[in-house]
Amino acid sequence: MFSLQNKKAIVTGAGSGIGKAIAVLLAKQGAEVHVLEISEEHAAGTLKEIAQNNYTAFAHVCDVSNQQAVIDTFNKIGFINILVNNAGIAHIGKADTTPEDDFDRVMRVNVKGVYNCLYAAIPQLRAAGGGVIINMASIAALVGIPDRFAYSTAKGAVKAMTMSVAKDYISENIRCNSISPARVHTPFVDGFLQKTYPDRIDEMFEKLSKTQPIGRMAEPEEVAGLALYLCSDEAAFITGVDYPIDGGFTTLNN
Repeated sequence: MFSLQNKKAIVTGAGSGIGKAIAVLLAKQGAEVHVLEISEEHAAGTLKEIAQNNYTAFAHVCDVSNQQAVIDTFNKIGFINILVNNAGIAHIGKADTTPEDDFDRVMRVNVKGVYNCLYAAIPQLRAAGGGVIINMASIAALVGIPDRFAYSTAKGAVKAMTMSVAKDYISENIRCNSISPARVHTPFVDGFLQKTYPDRIDEMFEKLSKTQPIGRMAEPEEVAGLALYLCSDEAAFITGVDYPIDGGFTTLNN
């Protein structure tokens, strides 16, 4: 089950965290994985991990907010069967504390970046006779999260784009779903704690972990497992769905 043999996949933002875990798992299951990253160093790190296990992967340095760069990269890769739109950035702030430049930056990466990849990928998926798109949304698209105004706005747009694409391309055998994680233990979380709470790292890690009713953060590999299922032929009947993976956050935090 869940074999991706003879499939070609693009995973954006695959240099660390969730994207890296997804890229590694898709390669393990037989896919030829193309890692898209703005950081050459991070892309190389993911590629090295995949290559150590004799799986097949290629790295491409690409800024997803630059449409021409995205088109050129996708055209270089050619037809694909899977796109995972994972690249994104975080932001902390309320509506009246978010500077315009920060708002625009989040929209460029988290919204326009997803659009750019959809724009470039759909012709390649069509050339392959169909395929799968996974967009990384967030529980911030589903419920109110304190101090996440721009991020929540962007992830709400990603969820809406998912539904639109699923509707528009269902007749072309292109499935599109989204995943909405709660807090995941990634290098971003560790960096945030180190920067913001350098003297209270353990305390704040525990506090953030317990905001999920299940009592801990997710691991990137757990999100990757859900992505693998949605990319596989076993999920062939699923499109136009957002999947919270949140330790009960959206339903049990009452």
